[in-house]
Amino acid sequence: MTSVAATSDAAAMAAGSAATGRDYASLGQADFLRLLTVQVQQQDPFDPVDNKEMLAQMAQFSSLSGITEMNETLQGISDKLDALAAAQAATNPTE
Repeated sequence: MTSVAATSDAAAMAAGSAATGRDYASLGQADFLRLLTVQVQQQDPFDPVDNKEMLAQMAQFSSLSGITEMNETLQGISDKLDALAAAQAATNPTE
């Protein structure tokens, strides 16, 4: 029975995302934590989620978070290098 409630909650969340124009690719950390919390709240206490599955989900979340942070850092470095190249081109127009 709890899987039906969890499925309906997930369906409601998906419908809410569709109504606001968001797709699954734009889900963030807060959305993941909300889904994880709902999953834990809705699980059957006599048949809980396998620890391995939960750890795998958390590891994926951690990996995604690290990759996102690394992308932001690399984008910042790229922006600074572009600005530096533009400044050098402006000071040396003959090259």
